[in-house]
Amino acid sequence: MRYSANLGFLFTELPLPQAIHAAKDAGFDAVECHFPYDVPAAEVAKALQETGLTMLGLNTWPGDKAAGDFGLAALTGREDEARAAITQAVDYAVATGTKAVHVMAGRTDGGDAAEATFRANLAHACDLAAPHGITILIEPINTRDVQGYHLSRTDHAVSTIKAVGKNNIKMMYDCYHMQIMQGNHAVHLRDLLPLIGHIQIAAIPDRGEPDQGEVDYRWLMQELGNMGYTAPIGAEYKPRNGTLHGLGWLDKFRV
Repeated sequence: MRYSANLGFLFTELPLPQAIHAAKDAGFDAVECHFPYDVPAAEVAKALQETGLTMLGLNTWPGDKAAGDFGLAALTGREDEARAAITQAVDYAVATGTKAVHVMAGRTDGGDAAEATFRANLAHACDLAAPHGITILIEPINTRDVQGYHLSRTDHAVSTIKAVGKNNIKMMYDCYHMQIMQGNHAVHLRDLLPLIGHIQIAAIPDRGEPDQGEVDYRWLMQELGNMGYTAPIGAEYKPRNGTLHGLGWLDKFRV
């Protein structure tokens, strides 16, 4: 199994291009990020070329976090902002060779209007990304950490993907979020695998390194291998005592 360093949480003490080099030196097979937009895309592309790593994904801009925003795509009345964020993300992905864009839904009342807005913006994102071979991802996020997040369960993600009806939309399955919301990962992953575009891991409940906590990830990674899953797994965790200090899990998880 291969692993991708999520640079939104790992090596955050370094500028993004240096973090890409640090991820390579630490033995990661790929990288991914959250919101890289303050760094010129050319600098990121240069670091990726120098290391031979691929950027697997990035997120759309979440909006005004200080005002409570955590994504824009399902917010009725803010479609212009949502589509501007989608355009920004797709353009950055094209410039850096990034494979996928996670379109963040945001906090809503969970009603039909919000879902209709979400689906329309996702269809727009898919159409914008498709000519570049970019996949659009949607991610169920737990409502303990992000109250009111529009998308919090895999069954909702499946219904949204099917309703959008585009070939380049898939689900990002974050085991941390889904352990809180649903659990039973092996069964869910086996059933959902054709619709999954990326998988992420972190310990539960503290979201630290994935070598302790409620989920036996070494076993789960073996199960994923048995299912035929070969894409890199995203290490999206918050290091307990610095990134390098906590990397002992990486070699152990390759067995």
